[in-house]
Amino acid sequence: MTTSLWAAIAIAWSCAARLLVVRVLVTLAASGAPIAVALLMKTTLDRLVLPGSPVLAPVLLLATAMALMVLLPEVGRYIDGQLQRAVNLHTRTRLYQAVNSFQGLRRFEDPRFHDRLMLAAETGPQGPSEVVISSLGIASGAVVVSGFLVTIGLLNPWLLLVICVAAIPAMRAELRLSQLRAGILTQLGHAARREFFYANLMTSLTAVKEVRLYGLGQLFGGRMVSELRRINHGYQQIGRRELWVQAVHGLIGAAVAGGGLVWAVLAAQSGQLSIGDVSMFVAAIAGVQGGITSAINYAGRLHAAMLLFAHYRFVVDGAPDLTDEGQPVGPLRHGIELRDVWFRYNDDLPWVLRGVNLTIPAGQAVALVGHNGAGKSTLVKLLCRFYSPTRGSITWDGVDLGQLSIVELRERVSAVFQDFMHYEISAAENIGVGDVSKLDDQHRIEAAAKMSGSHDTLSQLPQGYATMLTRIYMDADDRDEHTTGVELSGGQWQRIALARALFRRDSDLLILDEPSSGLDPEAEYELRARLNEHRAGRTSLLISHRLGAVRDADMVVVLSDGVIAEQGSHDELIESEGTYSRLFDLQAEGYRA
Repeated sequence: MTTSLWAAIAIAWSCAARLLVVRVLVTLAASGAPIAVALLMKTTLDRLVLPGSPVLAPVLLLATAMALMVLLPEVGRYIDGQLQRAVNLHTRTRLYQAVNSFQGLRRFEDPRFHDRLMLAAETGPQGPSEVVISSLGIASGAVVVSGFLVTIGLLNPWLLLVICVAAIPAMRAELRLSQLRAGILTQLGHAARREFFYANLMTSLTAVKEVRLYGLGQLFGGRMVSELRRINHGYQQIGRRELWVQAVHGLIGAAVAGGGLVWAVLAAQSGQLSIGDVSMFVAAIAGVQGGITSAINYAGRLHAAMLLFAHYRFVVDGAPDLTDEGQPVGPLRHGIELRDVWFRYNDDLPWVLRGVNLTIPAGQAVALVGHNGAGKSTLVKLLCRFYSPTRGSITWDGVDLGQLSIVELRERVSAVFQDFMHYEISAAENIGVGDVSKLDDQHRIEAAAKMSGSHDTLSQLPQGYATMLTRIYMDADDRDEHTTGVELSGGQWQRIALARALFRRDSDLLILDEPSSGLDPEAEYELRARLNEHRAGRTSLLISHRLGAVRDADMVVVLSDGVIAEQGSHDELIESEGTYSRLFDLQAEGYRA
């Protein structure tokens, strides 16, 4: 906990050192102002009862101190806002830099890590500023309490002891309450994300067709309300506990203050205290109780902030998920080889690949076919080095992928994934992100679009390639023009995803995972012809359930239950009358019938 405290303070110092220094000075001044007001009030009242005593100076000082009591907290809140914004910018930048440094997919596909990542994104960036503000709040309360306790101790040492003892259970209760807050927030994190998921389904443009057609609104709405009730129940637990703690603390404080006030009045009647002493005592009792309450509340906030800040540090300080030896990656000249590759996503899950041996020769087209769940997409993830093999190795011209620079390796790979992205940005950028260094090369973007067959569609959009491909998020220049954004069909989006992959001209390996699944037969035939022309002399891996689309490949590999069942040319596999031949005949029979 101490390590996290200093880490949070160090972040705040690195972001806004001057603001932090000013905030400390303002805190000290604001903490001293109530003490000064009480002392000056005592002096003023004592002088008023003494004929001829000058009162103008203490009255002016009293007015100044009272003005500072009002002004300094506002200045402090303004500085807090500035500090929070500066820290938030820094910590969010650092968080997403850390997330971007995770080269693989394992952590993103781990639900426990994902929960902590979401908590880090939602609450972590505010942690350092909240830690600093809460620490200063505790310090401020401590200064106020210390100053007034000295006064009370001089007037009545026994009452000082009573006040200190009464504060102990309140402090313990508040710390336990902060633990409860942080624990419930952690527990409710998953429920909150499920509630958001169901709420998003109710309003999502992507989901609206099925939600309306199948009447899913009541189902998803009910689940959303169920998650919301669970969240509300958690917060009700916090609310009841807070009410109980504050009520008990308030009653104890009222009893102590009432007893002290009775003593002060009796002491004044007997001549032990002056009128100024009584006013000073009343102010001290109020100041001590207010300071203790403030310090306890800030201590609870600090404790909760530290617990939540731990999620941020867990993500930011996490070790790399993949080893990156950083060895340069040269052009593919011989081929990619999988040697006895075994893989499973976790130790408690079944094997997805079980001893795969495969060579993808440079300059040749290899097709990968098989039933759903055979391991085809997993093999693609390994080739892109989103994961490392559990056993065995994958080599690039004889060098293990684990020894190569991940960034350079991926610069030499281009892919159309089965679950390709729809980026809600302009058409040109949707293609250009395939090679960010050439994002503004309009000629190259259009060439890739022509190759994928999407040029005619994009050039006829309202703003051509500058048209936003969304009806929800507008560009800053287009927010007042409702006709500029468009929605494309699934097949049109698939062509854009293909153009994105083809935009990276210098890639050595082109991976096409079901690149024509959303196209009509004529468009598929045209696209296959274009791809055959583009792939000539290039290394490519084609995955498709449409076996007619892979018959032109140099080699067809049949993957079954995580192992290679067959491999050879289309003609060879047809002649062997194995799995590939049977599947091909089934598809062909469907067309002939």
